[in-house]
Order: sequence, then C-alpha cells, then structure tokens
Amino acid sequence: MAKVGLIAGIGVLPVEFMRAAHMLGHQVVVISVVPDTDPILEKEADAFYNISVAKLGKIFKTLKKEGVTELTMLGKVTKEILYKGLSFPDLKTLGVLKRLKNRKDDTIMLAIVDEIEREGFSVLDQTVYLKPFMPKVGVLTKRQPTEEQWQDICFGFELAKQMGQLDIGQTVVVKHKAAMAIEAIEGTDKCILRGGELGRGEAVVVKTEKPNQDVRFDVPAVGIKTLMSMIDSGCNVLAVEAEKTIFVQQEDVLEMANRHNIIICAVDQAFVDARKEL
Repeated sequence: MAKVGLIAGIGVLPVEFMRAAHMLGHQVVVISVVPDTDPILEKEADAFYNISVAKLGKIFKTLKKEGVTELTMLGKVTKEILYKGLSFPDLKTLGVLKRLKNRKDDTIMLAIVDEIEREGFSVLDQTVYLKPFMPKVGVLTKRQPTEEQWQDICFGFELAKQMGQLDIGQTVVVKHKAAMAIEAIEGTDKCILRGGELGRGEAVVVKTEKPNQDVRFDVPAVGIKTLMSMIDSGCNVLAVEAEKTIFVQQEDVLEMANRHNIIICAVDQAFVDARKEL
C-alpha cells in the first residue's frame, strides 16, 4: 500500500484529502506545520508529526524515514504563522530563504516546492483526490442573484483575476462595482470582515484562482469559516471560480447559507464574458 505525505495546515482540507486517500488504499503520513491542525488528523493518520514550517530539514528527514516519495501540501498556513516561523529557520530553510527574489506568497511556495523536489519527493496536485469538491457553473443555493448582484459578481471576478496576477490575493469584496476590500496579508476571512464592514452589508465576495495557478499549492478553497465571516460581516453573495475552487463542508454550508438568505454560486470566465454581452 503506497504511502502519501501530507504537509498540513489549518482547516478541514487536510482531513478531506486524508480520508479520500485512505479510501483509495493509501497510507497517509501527516506533518502538521502549525500548532492547531484538526485533531482528526492525529487520530486517523497512519503516522502523525508536528514540525515547524521553518524546519524543512527535519520535515524531509521524517518523510524519508517513513518511506514517503509523494506528498501534497494542504490547509491554511496564515501569513502571520509563516513569517513568524521563518524568523527561526533551520539551515535547509535558511538556504531556501536566501534564494528568494522577494517574499510574495507564490515566490515562497514555489521555492519550497522546488526544494522538496530537489530532495527527491514528487509534489502532487492539491486537487488530485478532491475533484468532487469543486463545483461546476451554477447557483448552489435556493436564492438567485439579482441583476445588480450579477454585475458585481462579474466585476469582482475580473478584479480578483487582476489581483491574482499581481500575487496579492484571491479574494475581493465589492459593492455597486466598487472594491470594498482586497485580500492581502490578513487572509480571506479578515478580508471578508473588512469588506462587509466598509460596504455596510450586502456586499459580494468573489474568490478565484490566480492566473497560471500552480495547482501544487494555494488552490482556492471555501468552507464553513468563509460563510461564518460573511454572516458576521453582512456580505450576502459568495461567488467562486467554477471547477477551480475546493468547496468543503458543502452540505452544511449550503444549509446555513439558505437559512441566512446568502447566495452561493460558481462562475467561470466564459460565464462572465457571456454576461457582459447581455
């Protein structure tokens, strides 16, 4: 039975990956790189370790000891955790940091992926076992967007793509075709809270894949925490990029969204372009 490595951050994505891999007959070796990963990981993993994100040398040594040759990275490692960890790197991590051209998200992650592969591991597509969690184009909730909301969705989609091109973030909050918030170092949930506050409720949240997204890391994802942030901030529409966004806890999220009259839909570039022609 093949072993798969999982470098895990915060959230349910690592759990979903682990369970999907188990269903396909794989053993899963989990390396938790943050203090508060889901406790289910430790309970259900075939082997579990907690190692700082800045200790790449120890991570590689552990994975090799376990006989892992393929791995993926899933779950949120907040920029605060990442930068705090990188303040105390081991020699392997220090070597990676010295080669960085800048400290943009993609630059850091690509450097880590390159180092992992230099060590002889193969880094898997994050979505390899999670395709069923990626919705197709359509409205997923009972409530449908109004014409004005569709216009904001299309505006936000284009804006999010532009921000992604600059490697700033994947999420934007818009209202009346004006940007209320753009995701930066604070992350998606705080971006939603800030945008909802500035928009005084009834704002539209749009999350897309970055242009030329490397699917080995940072694939966009939404779940129950995303919806809770929308409820807390008064945002009432969530649009994600169809077949590019991992949507976890779908049943619970949609049930809660319907109770709170929040719209959730999936769109793609072709859909947005077609709406422009109307």
